[in-house]
Amino acid sequence: MKYNPLGRTGLLVSELCLGTMTFGGQGGIWEQIGGLAQDSADTLVRAALDAGINFLDTANVYSNGLSEQITGQALRNLGVVRNDVVVATKVLGPMGDGPNARGASRAHIIAQCHASLKRLQLDHIDLYQIHGVDPITPIEETMEALDTLVRSGAVRYVGVSNWAAWQISKALGIAECRNLAMIRSLQAYYTIAGRDLEREIAPMLDEEQVGLMVWSPLAGGLLSGKYHRDGTSVSGDGRRASFDFPPVNRDRAFAVIDAMRPIAEAHGRSVAQIAIAWLLHRKVVSSVIIGAKRPEQLQDNIAATTVTLSPEDLTTLDAVSALPPEYPGWMIERQSGYRAGARAGELPKTS
Repeated sequence: MKYNPLGRTGLLVSELCLGTMTFGGQGGIWEQIGGLAQDSADTLVRAALDAGINFLDTANVYSNGLSEQITGQALRNLGVVRNDVVVATKVLGPMGDGPNARGASRAHIIAQCHASLKRLQLDHIDLYQIHGVDPITPIEETMEALDTLVRSGAVRYVGVSNWAAWQISKALGIAECRNLAMIRSLQAYYTIAGRDLEREIAPMLDEEQVGLMVWSPLAGGLLSGKYHRDGTSVSGDGRRASFDFPPVNRDRAFAVIDAMRPIAEAHGRSVAQIAIAWLLHRKVVSSVIIGAKRPEQLQDNIAATTVTLSPEDLTTLDAVSALPPEYPGWMIERQSGYRAGARAGELPKTS
C-alpha cells in the first residue's frame, strides 16, 4: 500500500480509502446500497486496516447517521489507535425536516460537526468535507464556518465534494484573502469510463495542489465486468439492478470493458482491478474510495494496488476511453504549441 500527501498538506493517506456507504442501510436509497450491521462492518474495517488502508470516509447522511455510528464503533471495537487512522466525513444533506437542517450555512455546519463527532465517538475529525453545492449560502460563510472548526480543534483539514472547478477556485481565493483554512481535497466521480473531470477540474487540482479522492471508481459496479450491455447483472443482483447510478454512457463504458478484459486476462486479474489500477496510475489521484458488502469483494479491490499497467496497457486504455474534443480544450491544446515551441527554441510557423 502506498501513501500520498492529501493535497498540499503533510497528511499521508493510503492510496485506497474505505468508504462506509454500505454500513447501516437505513432509510431511502441506503437500503438499496447496503445494509451491513456492526459485526460485518467490523470485519471489513479490520481487513482494510490489515491491508494498510489508513483512510476511512463516511458522511452524516449515510443511513441518517448510522454509518458514522457504526464506523466509530468499529474503530473502538477493534482497538484502533486514533493517530493510526484518518477519518473523513461530510456535511450538507438533510438531517431533519426543517429548512435549516441542511445546507452549508454556518449554523448547519457547526451543529452537524458536533453531531458527527458524537456518533463517531471521536474528539476530532481529520477531514471535514462539504458534501455538494449549496446554491443559497455564500461561499464566504461556508469557508468561515470551516475555519472556525479548524481553529477550535474539532477539525484538522477541510475539503469539498462534487464542486465545479470555478467554485473551488473561488473558495481558495476567499480563504487566501481572509486567512482562512484552505480546501485541501476534492471528492469527485472519476472513472476510466467517465473522464469528464479531466476537462476543467483535474488541471485546476494540479495547479492549486488540491488532493483528489475518487468516489465510485467502478461506476456503481458497472466496470466490474459483471454486467451485460442492457444493464442486467450476470449474477442477477448487484447495486445497479436497483440503484442505477452514477449516469454512464453505456456504449463508451462497454467499449472500455471490452478493452480491459484481455489486459485483465494477461495480468491474471479481474476487470475491476484493472479499472482501479488505471485510476491509481493517474497523477492527480490522491486516494480511491472503495466500498464493499463482502470481504472477498473488498480483497479483490485491494489487490488492484499490486497491478502495474505497462505503457502499452495505458496507451490502449487511454485511447479507448479518451474524451471527445470539446471547446475550449481543443483550442487551448492547439495554441499551447506556440509557447512550448519558443521554450524549446523552435517557433511554429504561423502560415
